[in-house]
Parts: sequence; structure tokens; C-alpha cells
Amino acid sequence: MAIVRIEGVVFGVESIADCTRFFTDAGLESVSSDADASLFRTPCNQTVELRKSDDPALPPPAGERADLREVIWGVDSPAGLEAIHREMAKDREVKVGADGMLHTHDLTGYGIAFKVADSASPQISVSDYNSPARIGRINQRRSAIGHPRPVRLIHLALDVPNAGHDAANDFYIRRLGFKPIDDSRPVGIFMQCEGDLQHHNLLLVHRSDRKGINHMAVEMQEFDAVIEAGNYMTEHGWKESRRLGRHTLGSNLFRFYHSPCGGRIEFACDMDRMDKTWQVQVWEKAPPHHLWMVKFPGDAER
Repeated sequence: MAIVRIEGVVFGVESIADCTRFFTDAGLESVSSDADASLFRTPCNQTVELRKSDDPALPPPAGERADLREVIWGVDSPAGLEAIHREMAKDREVKVGADGMLHTHDLTGYGIAFKVADSASPQISVSDYNSPARIGRINQRRSAIGHPRPVRLIHLALDVPNAGHDAANDFYIRRLGFKPIDDSRPVGIFMQCEGDLQHHNLLLVHRSDRKGINHMAVEMQEFDAVIEAGNYMTEHGWKESRRLGRHTLGSNLFRFYHSPCGGRIEFACDMDRMDKTWQVQVWEKAPPHHLWMVKFPGDAER
């Protein structure tokens, strides 16, 4: 039963208009939008759905804030979907939608759903770069991207209560086939879908008393797109939560912006890929959050 990717996320929000503007500015393609709901998608055919927080059809929120309501995971085949159905039905209610999608919840209370992945493979253009070792561009100037478009959703970080976090992680690892990549004991386990090579597709962040989305990450095609996506968000009034930098675990470049849907959005690129020969690394003390982050005069040493 190979889970291959994040297929979509569903939010329950107070203001459809504000959240629609946020994801429009973040560069996602609008599929539909009205006063009660909006739907966006990535070029890889993953979806972000916004619905009114009091919509009775939504799963209940895991925490006090009504933000993330459901994570939809894409599965490799109908046989894999049926295997997940059997596994989840051992100890929890599983509802089957008219479209065949399975709906249930994890140990923390987050709504989770499963469907056969409906993937698209867009053509991604990446700029040529020059370096002392390789000339990739000659007699040609760089040009601005303007409004970069995310390529795909690559990971979610969800806050879970510190008490019981081992069981929360075990649910995904033992029962849904996620592979531990880095186990940072003070923070959480960076987990990879069985059918993906991304450093992580899911991180359950240990919090003493908090449930809710920490952040969702979208992959950009290159470094310049991360920079320009952040600049576009700043120009349109959205607040940056962390300056441009490069993570230690995962190695990806990042820029974070606060989201009116709850949590933050991370624009990312150049993340590590780990194949099935990778052995989980355990960190009793959390490594530094980043290898580097942009500094300005007067910043305290980090």
C-alpha cells in the first residue's frame, strides 16, 4: 500500500476572501472560487481547498483553532487503497465517499483521507547557471520570473502534543508505511512517503499543548523562484515569519510567510533526496535549525 505523495489539503477558514487572496498571491492556480469555497491546484495536480470553518461537511478540527481539517494522501493503486482501508478499519471508523475516497482520522485527531493519486508531470524549466566549473549561460542575460508558481506540495509539518507523540509517529510509520529519515528527539521524526524520495513529506512537531498546522511547504523550481515568490508576498502585504535561509535537516532553501489559514507557507527548493538504502539518523540533541540565514547589521548571533 504505497502512499506516494500529498494529494491535497483542506482548510476550514473564517474568511474565504482573505485566504483566497493568500493562495493566489502564493502562485497557486485557481480552479474555482465563490463566497463559500475556493479550490486551487499545483501543476502536479495536487489541490488546496478552502471552505467555511462552519461547513458541516468538514471533519472537526484537531485543535482549538479551526484551520487544517484534512490531509489527502495519494496512493499508488486501487489495491493499495483497499489495503489502507483494511488497516484503518481495524480500530477506527472509515467513511467511503461517493468518489471512493477514504476518510478517517489519525491519533492526534487530524482528518486524513486517501485516494488513488491523480498525478500530472508538467514540464519544468530551470534557468542555466554559471559557475567557475561550468558555463551554463553565455551571451544571454538573466531575467526576472515575476510571479513564480509553485510546482508541487512537498511536505506538511503538524503540531502534536508532546505527550503521546511516539504513538502519533508510530501510527504513520508502522501502519501507513512512512520511512523515518531523521529522528530529532526534541523536535520530531522527519518522515518520507513510501513512494517518494523527498527528505520528508511529513513532520509531527512535538508541542507541549498545541494542535494545528505548523506549516505546509511548496516546492519552487529554483533558487530565484524562492526569492521572487517571497518578494511578491511581501509586496502584497503578507508577513514573513523567517528570513531566507537553508535548513540543516533536508538542506532545502526556504522562505516562510504567515498564512491566514493557520500556520505558515514555506517556499522551498533544493531539498535532499533519500532512497531506500538510507538509514535513519537519530539526534538526541536537535541540530541547528539552519545552515545559514540572511543576517542584517545589529542581528544577534545565531
